[in-house]
Amino acid sequence: MRKIIIAVAPVALDVSEKVDSILSPEEIANDVIASYRNGASLVHLHVRDKYGRPTEDLKEFTRTLDLIREGCDIIIQGSTGGVSDLSLEDRCVSLNDELFEMGSLNMGSVNLGENEYINKLSDIRFWARRMEERGIVPELEIFEPGMIDNVLLLAEEGVLKPPFIFGISNGFKGTLQANTRNIQFLADSIPAGAPWGYVHHGMKNMSLLAAAIAMGASVIRVGFEDSVYYAPGKIGKTNAVLVEKAATLIRDMGFEAATASESRELLGIRSRL
Repeated sequence: MRKIIIAVAPVALDVSEKVDSILSPEEIANDVIASYRNGASLVHLHVRDKYGRPTEDLKEFTRTLDLIREGCDIIIQGSTGGVSDLSLEDRCVSLNDELFEMGSLNMGSVNLGENEYINKLSDIRFWARRMEERGIVPELEIFEPGMIDNVLLLAEEGVLKPPFIFGISNGFKGTLQANTRNIQFLADSIPAGAPWGYVHHGMKNMSLLAAAIAMGASVIRVGFEDSVYYAPGKIGKTNAVLVEKAATLIRDMGFEAATASESRELLGIRSRL
């Protein structure tokens, strides 16, 4: 039976009054472990300080990671992303912890609402080489079609090496709209046979996650970073609730949520456990 990876992105970009915001290492870890038990096999992790601001404090990462790993064997994915004033080094500080197995690698610059999300080719080369040095598998984040060309360019240079894992993101203000036409267009544009995942930022229901699965997505992502909704007017009070709804969706489509070990095999990740 076909397996679908559920990724959870638990830390919201902004503190929300609609749900219980999670900021401390203990809060994040508890929600991630509960999400794992409900079917998540990958966590896309940001860490923020007690005021909700992005932080490069490795101590915060280490404490959070240790607590997560004590409770489950979920795949842990760090980030080089985020609209911020952090330096190149600070944006990839999470890659310095040995518990990170994957890293999100944004494949170009893009407008995000009122902000500019800057990822120059020189920046991407820096982060890609850091991931290779540390044995971290990159997920190549695609917001616009031209970013796929950047992947091919850096692959030709030898900076990026197969197997490639793509992450398609729609719904951010100023980027491609979230609809089936754009999902299919981007999915058709990536190298044939490469696994890909889908993020619908700001979703009000999970219909496009279902569409992405039907189009061949290997990964779907839910969590407070993307949206608190799972159906029109229906809010998941925790990330674990959103994961549970995603797992139900997968089962209703006749598939199964992949375990962490199955996900590592699907994504070509060598377990560090």
